[in-house]
Amino acid sequence: MRKFISIPDSIPDFEARLLAFAAQREVACVLRSNRALFPTTDKYSRFECCVAIDAVEEIKVSDSAFESVKKFHSKNNDWLFGFLTYDLKNEIENLKSENHDGLDFPALHFFQPKYIFLKDENGLQLGIWEGNEDKIPVNKLIADIEATRINDDNEMNVEVRPRVSREDYLKNISEIKRHIQQGDIYEMNYCVEFFAEHVTVSPETIYEKLTEISPMPFSCYYKNNDKHLVCASPERFVAGRGKKIISQPIKGTAKRGSTDAEDEQLIAKLKNDEKERSENVMIVDLVRNDLSKTASRGSVKVEELFGIYSFRQLHQMISTVVSEKRDDVHWTDVIRNAFPMGSMTGAPKIRAMQLIEEFETTKRGLYSGAVGYVTPAGDFDFNVIIRSILYNQAKKYLSFMVGSAITINADAGKEYDECLLKAGSMMQVLKEKHEKVI
Repeated sequence: MRKFISIPDSIPDFEARLLAFAAQREVACVLRSNRALFPTTDKYSRFECCVAIDAVEEIKVSDSAFESVKKFHSKNNDWLFGFLTYDLKNEIENLKSENHDGLDFPALHFFQPKYIFLKDENGLQLGIWEGNEDKIPVNKLIADIEATRINDDNEMNVEVRPRVSREDYLKNISEIKRHIQQGDIYEMNYCVEFFAEHVTVSPETIYEKLTEISPMPFSCYYKNNDKHLVCASPERFVAGRGKKIISQPIKGTAKRGSTDAEDEQLIAKLKNDEKERSENVMIVDLVRNDLSKTASRGSVKVEELFGIYSFRQLHQMISTVVSEKRDDVHWTDVIRNAFPMGSMTGAPKIRAMQLIEEFETTKRGLYSGAVGYVTPAGDFDFNVIIRSILYNQAKKYLSFMVGSAITINADAGKEYDECLLKAGSMMQVLKEKHEKVI
């Protein structure tokens, strides 16, 4: 049984110490919405910070993944935290994933935590699993967190290199557009990997630096033994609040200006860019179709179309699609019917995913998958894993991927530049002598 108690939020640097403490455990998940920085960006997030530490029970499965998670949640009737990799598409459709994989993440991981920290406008709460035999007394747990040393090492020197050259990228865009001209697809999300081998890093330090440089509403640090996710995602995949389902696909990116006036010009240009609007509405239509499979009749609506939201590194065009879940639908059915997210595949979805496998050289794995939480009542919130650094500590392999939507009007050179823009914050984090952003 889960018991929640209020605890004082007065320990100096508590969130940083909690992150450092979580990073020392075998399994942990840290979710941050950064609502204080973006009060108008995301009205659906319930928590400023949500941290799950240690596993009472966990599952890692590659077959019947969604049914396994459904049974796991029903059995435990508790909070779950976990991730779904992009390659679960192979379970949903007749697809495959045979490209290079240097990370070896499991296809899925969910865990029932021993300890949950929830921070919202009402303060800080600690959720303890009372059936846990080796539970730490609350006072000792808090004292251990307070005593945890924060890693303040600002030295970083990781040289990443692209798996696909600019020349090959441009050639691939030309071939993808040929498929569009032939009518195979009308949009495809094409991604490339940057990677480093034989590197030793502190993932939690990278996470702190990344959230300083690029704070986002769906940021996450996830540790699964020797495998780490460091995520600064601006995108919600899908959330459930009672019967209400919310999905917020992103299509449309612009850099930030050096002055307020330039920023306003870039926002106006993005908002009125026909190519970006076309890409966005294609994915909105795809999301509407995905949500309709689990929605009450007539309940799928576009709550906002072409919204422009500004973050520290860039501007994004975000639309919001909502629906009302049918009474006979489980939360896992909502996710399964919308997975993988349309913003990271293209349309038509199945053919786009087939071509993604053909043109990309890296198995996506956790990239363009989702990570999030589920409550005992079945409310849930999952992000889109983009703007993320993945690290296999045992193999000393570090990787991140970036991409963009390719349509018939895509300019290959500009698409490559967009990839570099999205990679910018991650590149900066991995530089030597990182400067803290105020």
